[in-house]
Amino acid sequence: MIRARAFAKINWALDILATHENGYHEMDMLMQSISLCDTLTFEEADEIIFTVSGEADPDAERNLVVRAAKLLQKETGCTKGAKIDLVKRTPAMAGLGGGSGDCAAAFRALNELWNLGLSVKRLTELGFSLGADVAFCMDGGLQRVRGLGERLEQLTACGTPEMLLVMPDGGLSTGAVFGGYDRMERTMPRVDMERAQDALVRGDYAALNECAANALTPPAMQASAAVGPAIEEMYRQGALMARMSGSGSAVFGVFRDADEADRAQRALSGKYAFCERITTSPVGVELGEMA
Repeated sequence: MIRARAFAKINWALDILATHENGYHEMDMLMQSISLCDTLTFEEADEIIFTVSGEADPDAERNLVVRAAKLLQKETGCTKGAKIDLVKRTPAMAGLGGGSGDCAAAFRALNELWNLGLSVKRLTELGFSLGADVAFCMDGGLQRVRGLGERLEQLTACGTPEMLLVMPDGGLSTGAVFGGYDRMERTMPRVDMERAQDALVRGDYAALNECAANALTPPAMQASAAVGPAIEEMYRQGALMARMSGSGSAVFGVFRDADEADRAQRALSGKYAFCERITTSPVGVELGEMA
């Protein structure tokens, strides 16, 4: 049996460079794995059996974990099955890559469980075919992500920031937020990604706050009246920077130290149903064997 931890992600900065005729978006992003994670267990079985916290999932065939398992079978001709259980902690419709992380964990864990011997490069290619963020989640850490999500550059940052993450509402549809972006007249200037990357690598979050932005924030704020106030609330609590992650609606804030982040959590825990202290993770997926 293999246990996998699938770490969520945040976007320090996100810019959209172009929208293609097929609807895909040319991106430039600074993405980071965080300590919040889902846990999955994988055990050999005669067929693919997928449960969530031990309960059958009526929508299992559409879940990225099951789709990853079946794609691996098709790719390799493997006839083995697996009993897979998912324990969710990462909120859905949050812009935190929860489904993509679970998918990446399935690729990595089943490759080991079934002794397939596929390289991480090949797993990443397969993952990208199921979702743009899956390629990032395969290795995770801190990366500059460009193109449609397939051009990845690993980065190293100084220090480990103390952060707070909240969900201000029930979540937003990724497709709806991107659709809203496409219908809006662009008012935000291009993100100076080189400057943002330099500030992030140096661990200068005050400087990062001045140059980093998320191009999807305006359409997300149109879709949800709670996103803007959540960002403002982080600043009121003393955050050095605060941003919405991905297509939202999760909002994170970076604080000077653990004491300030803890104080902010105490102040906001009664305001938001999901309010958790987080830090960064050096990996996107962590595997471990269970007795």
